[in-house]
Amino acid sequence: MRQLALSITVSLLGLVLSSMPAAADASANPVVPPVIVIGFVGGYVHGDNMVHSEVQLAAKLRALYPEGVYAESLANHDAKSAYPEIVRLLDTNRDGTLTSAEKRGARIILYGHSWGASEVVTLARRLHKSGIPVLLTIQVDSVQKRHENDALIPNNVAEAANFYQPDGFLHGRPRIRAADPERTKILGNFRFDYKEKPVRCYDAYGWLVRHFARTHAEIECDPGVWNQVEDLIRSNLPSVATAANARPAPDVALAP
Repeated sequence: MRQLALSITVSLLGLVLSSMPAAADASANPVVPPVIVIGFVGGYVHGDNMVHSEVQLAAKLRALYPEGVYAESLANHDAKSAYPEIVRLLDTNRDGTLTSAEKRGARIILYGHSWGASEVVTLARRLHKSGIPVLLTIQVDSVQKRHENDALIPNNVAEAANFYQPDGFLHGRPRIRAADPERTKILGNFRFDYKEKPVRCYDAYGWLVRHFARTHAEIECDPGVWNQVEDLIRSNLPSVATAANARPAPDVALAP
């Protein structure tokens, strides 16, 4: 009798369990990392200096995309902090190590001006060594830093764009090229001429910049350039947040 009762109990328990909805499989709804957008400012500028378009653009993206996008601006001398932050954001299972799937899920956009543009390529190259893909790199008047190579785009980068102006003591690299043209599309090397068409937008810059790096500053604050940069970045981002959940955009223009 005891064995019969046990058998009946087990059968009933099986029926109850089979009628219950299956527990959600964690792997069926994996955590999706944000699109990571990091901009680097040039010179000795701080990463939160709102005079500079790189910082303004990151602030605008944070306001427009309160979810699903990580947007930050950094000083080029703080660029080493970007890699561990990227790894942290991609490590969705929080085990301290990136799996192949976590690497494949990376959606990374890097942009910068001057030395910051050189750091863009350097960071992309470091990500390449770790097997992490990059959606897009954008260089604005790129000035190569010592021991770096800002001309050759590594083959983990899907698309790359270069904006430059050729005049003045500081001027940008006129051409970038892909290490592997089959894997990286160079969107263009776009030239701007501020001798022919000056853009006076640098009054908030220091005396030395205004007098010795005027055209280098003009391309950094030229709204025509940064509208194109923003368009390239946003073409790789999810649909913009609705008015209901978007934060107000910061009260700054993309060029002072």
